[in-house]
Amino acid sequence: MPEKSELSVEELHARMLKKPLWVVMTRAVAPPEEMKRHLKAHLDHQIRLEKAGIMYGAGPATRPGETAAAFGLIIIRAIDEAEARGIADADPMHASG
Repeated sequence: MPEKSELSVEELHARMLKKPLWVVMTRAVAPPEEMKRHLKAHLDHQIRLEKAGIMYGAGPATRPGETAAAFGLIIIRAIDEAEARGIADADPMHASG
């Protein structure tokens, strides 16, 4: 059983980034071979975002019984929609089209 925090709710909230979460849904528009060329840069970028506390989570979403992703899902922290779009657009996979 987890230990109870001795901090108040206010103190716990003060430690958080206090930015809303934004959900970015993506879909493939390029052939799989082209996407594979950008995959390492894409994953390296996402790891940097995660370490910086910007990315909350990400991954491909597949339909039951299928192996190809139906869409990608990225959850990021940003002050507003403009910042969220800028973060999404900076991803090498997205920036490459």
